[in-house]
Amino acid sequence: MANTASLHEAIGVCIAQINTNLTEASRIARAAAACVAAGSVTEAVEVSMEIEQLLYDANRLHDAVCLMNRISKD
Repeated sequence: MANTASLHEAIGVCIAQINTNLTEASRIARAAAACVAAGSVTEAVEVSMEIEQLLYDANRLHDAVCLMNRISKD
């Protein structure tokens, strides 16, 4: 049986990293929006491409959080 306290600690670490990733993605999105506002759509798209990996990682971390939560309830 899994150690619930350890799982809860790991969930907290993952949630913190999700927050970090999404904060960074938001910062990049604001920069891309500023590029659009300045008339540089191509640059905005290039800047926004940096968001993809952050969102992917946040999603995988969320999957792990959900799995650990299910395990902790068993």
